[in-house]
Amino acid sequence: MPGTRALTSTDRVSAVVDLDAVAANTRLIRETAGTPVMAVVKADGFGHGLLPVTRAALEGGATWLGVTTLDEALELRRAGVPAPVLSWLHLPDEDFGTAIGEGVDLGVSSVEHLRSIVAAAGEAPARVHLKIDTGLSRNGAVADSWGELVDEAWRYETAGAVHVRGVWSHLHTAEDPETVPEQVRRFETALARAQRAGLRPTVRHLANSAAALTIPATRYDLVRAGIALYGVEPAHPGLRPAMTLRARAVQVKRVPAGTGVSYGHDHVTTRATTLVLVPLGFADGVPRLAGAHGAQVWFRGARHPVVGRIAMDQFVVDVGDTPAHVGDEIVLFGPGDEGEPTAVDWARWAGTNPHEILTGIGPRVPRHHHRSEGALP
Repeated sequence: MPGTRALTSTDRVSAVVDLDAVAANTRLIRETAGTPVMAVVKADGFGHGLLPVTRAALEGGATWLGVTTLDEALELRRAGVPAPVLSWLHLPDEDFGTAIGEGVDLGVSSVEHLRSIVAAAGEAPARVHLKIDTGLSRNGAVADSWGELVDEAWRYETAGAVHVRGVWSHLHTAEDPETVPEQVRRFETALARAQRAGLRPTVRHLANSAAALTIPATRYDLVRAGIALYGVEPAHPGLRPAMTLRARAVQVKRVPAGTGVSYGHDHVTTRATTLVLVPLGFADGVPRLAGAHGAQVWFRGARHPVVGRIAMDQFVVDVGDTPAHVGDEIVLFGPGDEGEPTAVDWARWAGTNPHEILTGIGPRVPRHHHRSEGALP
């Protein structure tokens, strides 16, 4: 398959990550948006590997990095990554002092969080991004408490305890153009109130992946690219999925018609056929529900059905009369170039989104990071 590394004889399973794709996706987002890009590398780079993905995204033109935890931010700093990092999901009693000392920017959604950060700040002010809830009803200050937050932030800023570097929010929907203007209006109202309080943030950011690529009104000073960085969503010309999940057959058997397969014999063969055992299961992030809803894999140039229940460590594929041998390669998902299933397909079969498919690939699956020779400096 183009752009991916073949399994070796020592690989039982492997998630092959095309870092050139990550860099190219970042470049496409930057050029399309015409705005600086924050590469969201939380959750181990959406399951692709935090540090390799970070370096590829920076080479592709990202200027910021986004994570949800202080541990993720500090892992980047320990690895010598100097780029600006925003971390945004915290309890008020976390160790903000270490993060502030390492130059990590902090998302702030409440006065309680702001006061905790101020208490942890040393001689240098803590850099913060105040978050307004524009309709997602998750993290972020609601409109009724926004005035108190920005007024207190201004007092701390004039005292030298914080620097309000950013104001931001997160869209609840970017795919429905009818909902976006109201979300932008709420963001603009919050920005105006922050300005009346005396704040002058230089990094205003609202756009997620879909908005960065399609809705200019949301781009402001920075766009945050998450799933698009990995080439999965939204559907956009030029984006390329970066991960291919592969395995090698651990057993092959010929069985007669009427053979029950896996727990409960939910599937019974209707003809003589060949069954291939794949050494991945729901402990590795292969969703159990997908097996009951038409999941397929790629084997010898064609799709073949997953049959029977997906178990913790393994599942079965019916390849019919296709020749099969122990050690043969099976592709669960990839870019889709040759017709193989994609992460989007597996998300549909499992009734979830591709984010869950990618981040669910477990630690028993080694990541192999691939680059084309000379593709990037």
